[in-house]
Amino acid sequence: MSRKTSARSNAIPDSLRKQLEDFRVQLWRRKMTEAAAAGVIGLLVSFLLIYGLDRVWQTPGWARLLILLGGVSLFGGFAPYWLHRWVWGHRREEQIARLIAKRYPGLGDRLLGVIELQGQQEAGDSLSPRLRAAAMEVVAAEAGKRKLDDALPVPKHRKWALAALVLLVVASCAFITTPKAGLNALERWLNPFSDVQRYTFTQLEKPQQYLAVAYGEAFDIILKLAKNSERRPSNALGQYGLQPVISAKLEGDLYKFRFPGQQEKGSVVFRIGDLRHSLIVEPLQRPGVMSTRAFVTYPNYMSLPDRTVELSTGELSLVEGSGLLFEMDMSREVCSGSYGPSKASGQATELPLADLEPFEGVLEISGQMVKTAEIAVGRVPFELPFSWVDEFGLTGGLDFRLRVDAVKDAPPVAYTQGVERQQAILPEEAIDFEILGEDDFGLKEVGIEWVSIVSAPSEIPEVKGELILAKGAPEERRIIKPVVFSPAAFGIKPQRLELRAFSEDLYPGRGRVYSESILLSVLTREEHQQLLKSQFDRAISELEDAVRNEINNLDENQRLQKLSAEEMKEEENRRRLDTQEQEEGEAAQRMEEINEKMEDVVKGATRNGEIDKETMKKMAEALKSIQELADKDVPEVHEQLQEAQEQSNTDEKTEENIKEAVEKQKAVVEKMKEAVEQANDANKRFEASTFVSRLKKAAAEQNGIAGNLIESLTKKLAGLRTEELDPSDQIKLSDTISVQIVTADDVRWIQEDLGHYHARTGDAAFKAIMEQMREAKIDAGLEGVRAKLDLHHSFEATEDAKKWAVKLKEWATILGGELDEASGGGGGEGGGGSPEDEDFEFMLRVMKMIQQQQDLRARTRVLEQLKRDSKNTKPTNK
Repeated sequence: MSRKTSARSNAIPDSLRKQLEDFRVQLWRRKMTEAAAAGVIGLLVSFLLIYGLDRVWQTPGWARLLILLGGVSLFGGFAPYWLHRWVWGHRREEQIARLIAKRYPGLGDRLLGVIELQGQQEAGDSLSPRLRAAAMEVVAAEAGKRKLDDALPVPKHRKWALAALVLLVVASCAFITTPKAGLNALERWLNPFSDVQRYTFTQLEKPQQYLAVAYGEAFDIILKLAKNSERRPSNALGQYGLQPVISAKLEGDLYKFRFPGQQEKGSVVFRIGDLRHSLIVEPLQRPGVMSTRAFVTYPNYMSLPDRTVELSTGELSLVEGSGLLFEMDMSREVCSGSYGPSKASGQATELPLADLEPFEGVLEISGQMVKTAEIAVGRVPFELPFSWVDEFGLTGGLDFRLRVDAVKDAPPVAYTQGVERQQAILPEEAIDFEILGEDDFGLKEVGIEWVSIVSAPSEIPEVKGELILAKGAPEERRIIKPVVFSPAAFGIKPQRLELRAFSEDLYPGRGRVYSESILLSVLTREEHQQLLKSQFDRAISELEDAVRNEINNLDENQRLQKLSAEEMKEEENRRRLDTQEQEEGEAAQRMEEINEKMEDVVKGATRNGEIDKETMKKMAEALKSIQELADKDVPEVHEQLQEAQEQSNTDEKTEENIKEAVEKQKAVVEKMKEAVEQANDANKRFEASTFVSRLKKAAAEQNGIAGNLIESLTKKLAGLRTEELDPSDQIKLSDTISVQIVTADDVRWIQEDLGHYHARTGDAAFKAIMEQMREAKIDAGLEGVRAKLDLHHSFEATEDAKKWAVKLKEWATILGGELDEASGGGGGEGGGGSPEDEDFEFMLRVMKMIQQQQDLRARTRVLEQLKRDSKNTKPTNK
């Protein structure tokens, strides 16, 4: 059998085919009708929407564009989509069968099966053609019994067509009844962004777009209908902003509206039939102030020029005692005006009326400019209300006020910056800082003052001085000046000083205002040694703490070194290693701080000049070791611990880094111990040398007491009772007794310190001096000097003071000799030194020269400052 014959024998029955064709035709007819109706509905609805909206308001272009696009989208978008879905999407028999299956599921499935059978090409032995044909006949017979039209979708074509027809009739009626409005809407619909205005049945004759009215007063607006207006409504409505609506009746061709007074620019919207008209209304002030100026005269003491101030806020702050005159430019000429005072806001309940000056007066008028008479500003704030009348008889200024605040001339301020509040220096040293002076109305001058702080009588004369660093000016409100202060430049001997900056303004009789004080201790060489000794003690104590910490760190690092590679990978041990790295970083930082402190001590010792060479050498050796530890040794341990934590490290690398860190740390610990020994050795030598200085100082004080008694007191005190003495002599005697008490206390402390030193060092020479002082009963001897001074036995007191001065100097000489002998001075080398000692001595001399040059440069800067400000300088010492 040929393929063509087989295909024909497989075709579905003609009755079934015809039934499916009829179903498809019905479906296509309905859906095409629906698509056309929907497109027409979209266009008509969008047009009618524009037509309707234009009857209510001026539809904007963007809204018309959206409406047009919406209508066209139904015609150009929805209709093609609808046709594609129902016509193109249902052109084949199997597509029709699927649609029928939605209404008749069983029949639809059998129809799909029959349609699929007609396309099969199996061999004859797999499926009998007669059976296939019989199956098709059965399905065709079943379909013939059914009305397939019932499977069509719910019909909408009639409703949509009717809706399109109704809309078309409505649009036609619009064109027939209102041809002008219809054509206008059609034009605005087709061209959304055209400037064609909407058509209204109510038309005005030359409507206004802008109207100016009197500020705050009721006003009238009259609208006139155009002759060609199609409609003439009997009532019209108008609304100013959001205020209540106002209505007006048609009188002839006019609508007359009366609006209440307005204070802000706004818009009035009129609604007359389908007309919407907007009118901008701007209330304008009656004659008012365009600009205000104040001519200010400052108090004479300020020496400030007169000033003109442009007022923009109606408020002005002036210092008490000023004078002012107001001048105002008006919006137009005025005929007359006046002003008068009132209490300022917030002052009415606090200030009596008597405190207000009578500022009432008449304005001086010159065209559009008015001004007041001169007004004196007291201590009370006040307000000036104004009033005036213009050339048209309109009053103004009832709510115009000018406020004047009286400001006190506040005291100036003075600050010091860049300096610590407590300083200790030698006389030849200098401190650098800045002073800052500020005032609200101009500075007169800024400078510094110093005065002695007296806590006990002393032979050193008290001082009081000042240095004016800069003269101010009436308009100079801030002055910053650098200061270099060196006691030696001003001839100030060792003592305690109070140093302050000051600033002074121009206010009469106020005087100076001072900054916070700087307490400056100008030290003697001996006091400076004691200060260095305490600093050296603290540095050594910190160094010993650093050694203990480093030993603890070494112990922990050694424990980490013993861990296996697997154990080192544990999180806890990794944290331990990280902690050790941080500890070592802190140790490096501490060593750097200790190094800085030790450098300061050595520099101070070099500057002091009275510390023996051997002590300086030992201090320098300790400093050198500490510098090496701070700069190299401890940081290397830290770096090894850091490298041990690198993520890229192998187990072997980590183990190697920890091992190297431990080895270096062992060396560091030993070197730190050596540095501690060197520092302690230097400190012992330093402490021992201070005993010599302290004994010499006590001897000098006893000699001073003796000399004072001989030169100024012996003759006057002989045979006189205390009440018979001159008051000045009484003070001198009292001061001498106080100095003797202080010296006795110092000697007792020397003996006690000698005992402590011997207990620590076992040095027999110091014990011997202590025992000699006890055997000599110096405590009782010095107390005897004090008692004889109380009894006015001046001659005996003088002799005893001289005796104890000699004794103290003798003990100082013995201790000095012992120190020289202990350091090898004058020993077996015939007084000669080793090359190393000679190099150190040379270096020490160079350091001293550098310090001297620095001190000289500081004093030179002070002298240059004095020379530069010689006209302002008033140093005084008393």
